[in-house]
Amino acid sequence: MQYEVKCKPFPVVVCNMANGDKIKCQRGAMAWMTPNMSMETKTGGLGKMFSKALTGESLFENVYEAKGDGMIAFTSGVPGDILAVNVSTPIVAQKRSFLAGDVTVEMETFFAKKFGAGLLGGEGFVMQKFSGSGTVFLEIDGNVMEYTLQQGQSMIVDTGTLAAMEATCSMDVVSVEGLGNKLAGGEGWFNTKVSGPGKVWLQTMPVSSLAEAVRPYIPTGR
Repeated sequence: MQYEVKCKPFPVVVCNMANGDKIKCQRGAMAWMTPNMSMETKTGGLGKMFSKALTGESLFENVYEAKGDGMIAFTSGVPGDILAVNVSTPIVAQKRSFLAGDVTVEMETFFAKKFGAGLLGGEGFVMQKFSGSGTVFLEIDGNVMEYTLQQGQSMIVDTGTLAAMEATCSMDVVSVEGLGNKLAGGEGWFNTKVSGPGKVWLQTMPVSSLAEAVRPYIPTGR
């Protein structure tokens, strides 16, 4: 399979498929395809259905197979980017980030080791872990920035900014210093601390921030 991400900030990933290639996607992610792509809807079993329910994903996924050379495209649900990651090194991502991926990509529920890191840090106690082999396509809110943290290096990120990290990284919650900063600084009371070693992907416009930005322009009714 060959792919290309186009049309940011309303991105689409176009996948060119050889005969017999398969790809799975989140329910409703397919935008267009050639007629020789066949579809099968699967659950992955009761355990995977439970995992998907925890992470906010659809309980079902669609698997497409090319009957001859073909093409299929998937679009993101929010303005932003589509991040393609090879999961030979497992990664952990924010929940509801899965868009599509090779059928050899395994997806499971990931629980933050420290409950406070998920509950207070804004990334969520329940996340998604991707492993196995092949490429996974993740939905990114806004643009994406990639950093590589060495052993002993860390970064403080605002609520919702952490999109994904290699599973070798760890995350924790840290308090904003000073009561005045907490009350008047506009950054909240807690941030997320991500520590290396490994790659970290940050997003510039968390969907929660986008919702707050457009809220004043939404009619409230009569």
